[in-house]
Amino acid sequence: MVLSKTLLCVPSMAKTAEEMAGDMTAAAEVGADVVELRLDYLSSFKPRSDLERLLANRPLPTLVTYRPKWEGGEYNGDDDSRLKALLIAMELGAEFIDIELKVAEKFVKLISGKKPEKFKLIISAHNYENTPSVEDLGNLVANIQALGADVVKIATTAVDISDVSRMFQLIVRCQEKQVPIIGLVMKERGVISRLICPKFGGFLTFGSFTNGRESASGQPTVSDLINIYRIKELGSDTKVFGIIGNPVGHSKSPNLHNEAFKSVGFNAVYVPFLVDDLKSFLDTYSSPDFAGFSCTIPHKEAAVVCCDEVDPIAKAIGAVNTIIRRTSDGKLIGYNTDYVGAISAIEDGIAGYRVKNASVSPLAGRLFVVIGAGGAGKALAYGAKEKGAKVVIANRTFGRAQELANLIGGHALTLAELENYHPDDNMILANTTSIGMHPNVNDTPLSKEALKSYSVVFDAVYTPKVTRLLRESGECGANVVSGLEMFIRQAMGQFELFTGLAAPESLMREIVMKNT
Repeated sequence: MVLSKTLLCVPSMAKTAEEMAGDMTAAAEVGADVVELRLDYLSSFKPRSDLERLLANRPLPTLVTYRPKWEGGEYNGDDDSRLKALLIAMELGAEFIDIELKVAEKFVKLISGKKPEKFKLIISAHNYENTPSVEDLGNLVANIQALGADVVKIATTAVDISDVSRMFQLIVRCQEKQVPIIGLVMKERGVISRLICPKFGGFLTFGSFTNGRESASGQPTVSDLINIYRIKELGSDTKVFGIIGNPVGHSKSPNLHNEAFKSVGFNAVYVPFLVDDLKSFLDTYSSPDFAGFSCTIPHKEAAVVCCDEVDPIAKAIGAVNTIIRRTSDGKLIGYNTDYVGAISAIEDGIAGYRVKNASVSPLAGRLFVVIGAGGAGKALAYGAKEKGAKVVIANRTFGRAQELANLIGGHALTLAELENYHPDDNMILANTTSIGMHPNVNDTPLSKEALKSYSVVFDAVYTPKVTRLLRESGECGANVVSGLEMFIRQAMGQFELFTGLAAPESLMREIVMKNT
């Protein structure tokens, strides 16, 4: 028996049978393989007539679920009526029925001798607290199989992203034993279980119609699964890359890198990794399949320690934003592409200057104020110093500002002191903190009055594209440089490290502008 490719299922939680029928058509149109009918969401349900209507001319294979409240669903009636409705669905031709482990034995007896040849029974178990050990998960699979499941479904909850690795291990073991399994890990820290399960052999994954219509926590949209993550093209030999951060939900990197990979025919997928403990994550996902990572707030500094080797520039900066797993020995090598990306963007933002046509940087001799002393702040400070600028570090915590200033030979201030700091009117300002990032779009690190002393202002924040800092700086007459420009340039550097190929610059710029 050869297991088929992972099926993509779109759940319908419509309130009426008419709306549910519309969802079935829509699911086929968006590229789903299966549509799930969540009968427990129907406000008024007449089992035989509604199911006859829904299943008679179905455009897709159909999974019927009638989830009770005690298993996270909406149905609050008696089980006998519920199981009889599921029996009717099977008799009317539904390809799949999902029944909960707790009542599976009873349902198996109910359908005994009546199962159509192509019908598959999914027996499901949900854990809304955590993800058990691989051994416990394996025992659960055996229990579900013993009850007569055609497909095993286990959904657990991610407390930490490392929990998902146990589900991947379980799916691989089931694949080896030719046991069809749907193995998913709920909540945001478990989202990779939904994005890359085809790589490990998962039987099916779910994608919602739109954000806000999820049937479970952490469920991506079907559009994102198909168009961004190319879920139907993933295989066991697909390499996995991604962005490590906390938060990562706002990141545009998956849109950018996945499209860029596709454009050059590189068999890889790029996903968001919501990581709390960087060392634990890297230790857990240590196989060659996890080939490289972008590293963002708050892990750039920790990455220096977690890598086996660090590029000299990244080591001098004290921050790593790119990690590559070396194919020859599996060691993790750290780099920093923020440095070149940000500095070249600021240089190009200075009127009349272009990097390729000048031997002396326009930053030379200029007063360059960096807000923030984290990974990005270190990259900007180091880069500006290398270009001959006089660097000032401003930070909420003076101790961190002083530490970085001492490291690069600069001056330190608190953010409060920066308000009244204007030794000349031609300074350059670079915000490297998350102040002003969505959803806190009304925040800004410096008052509009203080901005009058700057001729060039850069903001590493790129969601929104025009932050309050950039808007007010422009109103004060400064040249402004969006964080998007740094983002594009550092991403190009990462792409080249990931693939060994030249970055498709025009495509990457087009993608970034389209998605902001």
